[in-house]
Amino acid sequence: MAKKTHFSARIKKFFGVLGPGLVTGASDDDPSGIATYSQAGAQFGLTTLWLALLTFPLMAAIQGMCARIGLVTSQGLTVTLKNHYSKPLLYTMLLFSFPAITLNIGADIQGMGAVANMIFPSIPASVFSIGFTATLIFIIIKYPYQKIAKLLKWLCLSLLFYTIVPFMIKQDWAMVAKNTFIPTIQFNKEFFSIVVAILGTTISPYLFFWQATMQAEDMSHSKKRIVVDKQILSDMKTDVNIGMFLSNLVMFFIILTTGSVLYNAGIRQINTVDQAAKALEPLTGKLTYLIFAIGVLGTGLLAVPVLAGSQSYMLAETFGWEAGLDKKFPQAKAFYISIIISLLVGLSLDFLGISPIKALFFSAIAYGLTAPILIAIVLHIGNNKEIMAENTNSKTSNILGFITLAIMTVAAFALIYFLVST
Repeated sequence: MAKKTHFSARIKKFFGVLGPGLVTGASDDDPSGIATYSQAGAQFGLTTLWLALLTFPLMAAIQGMCARIGLVTSQGLTVTLKNHYSKPLLYTMLLFSFPAITLNIGADIQGMGAVANMIFPSIPASVFSIGFTATLIFIIIKYPYQKIAKLLKWLCLSLLFYTIVPFMIKQDWAMVAKNTFIPTIQFNKEFFSIVVAILGTTISPYLFFWQATMQAEDMSHSKKRIVVDKQILSDMKTDVNIGMFLSNLVMFFIILTTGSVLYNAGIRQINTVDQAAKALEPLTGKLTYLIFAIGVLGTGLLAVPVLAGSQSYMLAETFGWEAGLDKKFPQAKAFYISIIISLLVGLSLDFLGISPIKALFFSAIAYGLTAPILIAIVLHIGNNKEIMAENTNSKTSNILGFITLAIMTVAAFALIYFLVST
């Protein structure tokens, strides 16, 4: 009995550690990410599987830095930029981040509407999109941060659906292993477009801002500790690493599913996020199709509040507005109004005839092109003793951070080169 109680206590403690890192990692696999990974599998088969191994330590290092910045400063990344760096740099980051985030919100809402329509064809996709937007606005305004955080944690479970699908299909596991551990690179525009899109949708700038802010908010809600010590930093690292591992695991399984099913069936182009699910149905059965569709809805409900929230926190921290998901609407009107506007602008894309898959894909590429600048800034902050005191980056974090910066920069310049030369 004592052993069972001890085991239960350890399990409870483990899940208690999970928080901002888990939600951040899970929200990374939003409909934008799902569409990008599906296109990678359909277009290139299993040849991009190795990117999941590459991006995991890079994501964990960068998000870990952002989380540490939030813990140490008790502020969001935008406030740190505002207080310690030039305003033109801050405004440039906002200028580049906002269009990509807004496109991402709109494309995710469209994708959710299309998938819901696929399950219930008698109801138009636009009706579902409006319904999802209204529901999210109500939840964000009505409920405090603690309840929203618990809801987001449960929505993370929807990602587990994607780990089931590849085992329902006959696989050549030797070929899977080969493509996982031996990188394949094709020197053409199409391949580098998908590489930059994958890097952009996994190492996304909006997640840097969300991670730092949520870590600061999570700390402010903690009744047990107020001083950043080794235990808090260790718990944060565990939380971030598990979140990033889950994110990359899901990425791996989606590429594996679409690469082994759609690519082998000669389906090379995915034009809508629901098309990826529909294409699986005649090849793998209705259950696979439903699992894929439910995953899109779950991740969309998880990711859209993160996207809208990160954008509104950036605005609020820049202009000194009262902000916080724990505050009631009258206490932070500008903050909540900016969330509502971002969701409504995103929703409007559905009625402007903008292709959701193009919006999803181009937002991922936009993240890939702008991320190197912000990664360089995060690295600088993480090594700035005036800001971080004794909690500056470790040698390992810096090595992984600079590798991330180099890879993102090279991929971005390679894409620009192929776009210009063809």
